[in-house]
Amino acid sequence: MRDSPQYYKLEYEMSEAKVIDEPIYRNRRYVFEDRLVAGELLARKLKDHVNSDAIVLAIPAGGVPVGYVVANKLGLRLDVMVVRKIHIPWNREAGFGAVSWDGTVIFNEPLLMQLRLSEDEVKMCIEEEMEKIRKRLRIFRGDRSPTNLRDKTVVLVDDGLASGYTMLAAARSVKKSESKKIIVGVPTSSIIAIKLLQPHVDKIICLNIRDELIYAVADAYKFWHDLSDDEVLDFLKTHQI
Repeated sequence: MRDSPQYYKLEYEMSEAKVIDEPIYRNRRYVFEDRLVAGELLARKLKDHVNSDAIVLAIPAGGVPVGYVVANKLGLRLDVMVVRKIHIPWNREAGFGAVSWDGTVIFNEPLLMQLRLSEDEVKMCIEEEMEKIRKRLRIFRGDRSPTNLRDKTVVLVDDGLASGYTMLAAARSVKKSESKKIIVGVPTSSIIAIKLLQPHVDKIICLNIRDELIYAVADAYKFWHDLSDDEVLDFLKTHQI
């Protein structure tokens, strides 16, 4: 774990990721029974875009069952990418950025300016999330060393993307590991998140892209619940590769 966070402002690059979706699911709600079914459908879409030594990194909690199915179906190694939304102090449902396990921080700069938080308040918010990340790492990974991603194709998996900042922090963290290619694989996403991520990853595979004024990941699923740490651990322990 790094001692101090690394901050990134979003500087868009010239190249943009290729986006692959499922046209029949565009702008539709409740298209997946649950995360496991979504994982099966996503695995089918991903199979022609990964090689046998690719690594699936799932974002806890909701991304783990999706990543579990993807990794099992494609015969790939599974690990977790622990990332947290940086919550607004007075609104725990919203965030002004995200931070990954290694201290990589991404800010939603326009929102941060509106919030008028002091530098100390921002640091306190980040440290609060880092403490939760450290706890989750102990629970999900124990004392295992970080997975070596050098020269690997990394598939970052979550159950969906709303703003995209959490996934962007994950992608920035993976990029520092000198991976060969970064593929984002998710069952559902807002168009806003897709556009945010495009300049920063190699490929985005998303079955259900929705262009909505008010977007919620849960609206893509017929059956939805928040996963406990024990449920996440069960998926990680039963993965065989």
